[in-house]
Amino acid sequence: MIDLLLLLMAIIWGTNYSIVKFAFEKLNPQAFNAARMTIVSVVFLAVIGVLRFSGPTARSEGLATIFRTPTRLTARDAIELAALGFVGHFLYQYFFIGGLALTTVANSSLMLASTPVVIALISAMLGHERVGLRHWIGAALSLAGIYIVVGRGFSLGGSGFTGDLMMVAAVLCWAIYTLGSRRLISRHSPVGVTGLSMAFGTLIYVPVMWPHVRATMWSGLGWRTWLSIVYSSIFALGVAYTIWYAGVRQIGSARTSVYSNVIPIVAMATAVVFLGEPLRLTNVIGATAVLVGVALTRTAPRAEPCEP
Repeated sequence: MIDLLLLLMAIIWGTNYSIVKFAFEKLNPQAFNAARMTIVSVVFLAVIGVLRFSGPTARSEGLATIFRTPTRLTARDAIELAALGFVGHFLYQYFFIGGLALTTVANSSLMLASTPVVIALISAMLGHERVGLRHWIGAALSLAGIYIVVGRGFSLGGSGFTGDLMMVAAVLCWAIYTLGSRRLISRHSPVGVTGLSMAFGTLIYVPVMWPHVRATMWSGLGWRTWLSIVYSSIFALGVAYTIWYAGVRQIGSARTSVYSNVIPIVAMATAVVFLGEPLRLTNVIGATAVLVGVALTRTAPRAEPCEP
């Protein structure tokens, strides 16, 4: 079941590229981001509040642990959640949205496709997980598939160079965010960790980006733009983030991160269907390589966590 949820996550994040790009035509990227982070933080806190009093108990098993009633936070938990919010929501969102606005989808997709390799490498270096050869082969094959699909458009030069660098920073922030959640995920539900860290990040993000928020004519936005904001809030930041942490909890950060390689493939398919872009043989070959890479890492012997 977790594999299906991770594929759903990839679909949500893959389609989100086009939705975000559409919204950028109507309002400032950072104002858009502040709005969606605020919306999803309010929803998360409401859900956590409901679960606290009427949700499943901490004894829930399987997928029910995603919605497990949050346990009491310690001072250390609060500090770690604030740190995750700063790195994984404030910094990551700033670099991701800013980079996506400045560089091409091809560049950003290829850079974000390196996330599984970065997470696996850092995880292995820190001793969090023992990553086997088959996982490395699967990650490399998936990355090669991404390059086949979008590699022709990749360039580190030109006017988008700043955006390229911001996407590199976003990858590093996401890797730190994922690996830094290890202890919290063992104590709290994915909903709790995601929602509270999101709220912490939003409390920093909105004041910093307030000049962009204040300069935006929110009453003049059309319903399609608002729909984009709501979709990107609830699904891209809410549902997909929660699934990501559920995957980290059940199959480890290294294997979960490989599913991010499916995201550019979904974005490509969305462009073919809704934008009329041609489907080339290289697209098919690249997509096949990505999916085979995911299958290899998923069927590899489970990467056991090392003792802290």
